[in-house]
Amino acid sequence: MNLVRYVLARIGFYVFVVLIGMIFAIPLLWLLLAPFNSQAMLSVQIPDEPTLNNFRAVFANTHAMRGLLNSMIQAAGAMVIITVVASMTAYVLSRVRIPGRDVFVYVLILFSSVVTGSASMVPIFLLLFSMGLVDTHLGVILVFTGGLLPTAIFIMRDFMQSIPKSYEESALVNGASTWQMIKDVVTPLTRPGMMVIGIWAFVNVWGSFLIPFILLRSPDKMPAATATFSFYTEAGTPVITLVSAYALIYVLPVLALYLFVNWRYGFQFFGGIKS
Repeated sequence: MNLVRYVLARIGFYVFVVLIGMIFAIPLLWLLLAPFNSQAMLSVQIPDEPTLNNFRAVFANTHAMRGLLNSMIQAAGAMVIITVVASMTAYVLSRVRIPGRDVFVYVLILFSSVVTGSASMVPIFLLLFSMGLVDTHLGVILVFTGGLLPTAIFIMRDFMQSIPKSYEESALVNGASTWQMIKDVVTPLTRPGMMVIGIWAFVNVWGSFLIPFILLRSPDKMPAATATFSFYTEAGTPVITLVSAYALIYVLPVLALYLFVNWRYGFQFFGGIKS
């Protein structure tokens, strides 16, 4: 009797896992098939005669291609600033004893959900307007940096605290300067964490719609998330064939970045000390 219950429980578990997997797999399957179908619909259809005409039409749309470049500029800029500043700040917070340090970190996390929220867009817009940063890539990058940086600092602090101080003390005793110690000891050990923060920041900015839509005015500065509307008809109906092709192209940079970092560093949460 117990064996029968065990077998039924295992079968039920496997059925549940398959159903959950299908929920995630079907949209991905549509994304892979629809761009090559000349009559693509919202349902998954294997194209009878695969075609590249959808991609030709997308590449011919200069506004959409410009949107991809704008997204790359904004996402890469925010990624670099967030990774560098978060790493330096987390190192200081993990090494220097500051009164109320933990409270400060948690307050940063609390306010990080407000900076990029829709409720704060009016004061953010007015602030950027007074600084002359409306309709600029720099303004968008700074807003994303302010919203994502607290969480990035919180995550990086755990990586920094995992490094034994004896490593740094040994490097200093052996005659290394402070910058040499940071470059040859701290950075290699925290590089996996920096990669995680970098990809996390890149993905958050890459897929954002609201902030660039509010802060940017020029069509040639809009990111890919807003450029998708160029594949809609005047009646507001999406052209599924073109939208699916553009969506597939839109995913590729993030996928390529993830695969590169995974190949180069393996997302292993440890590093190594340079000799």
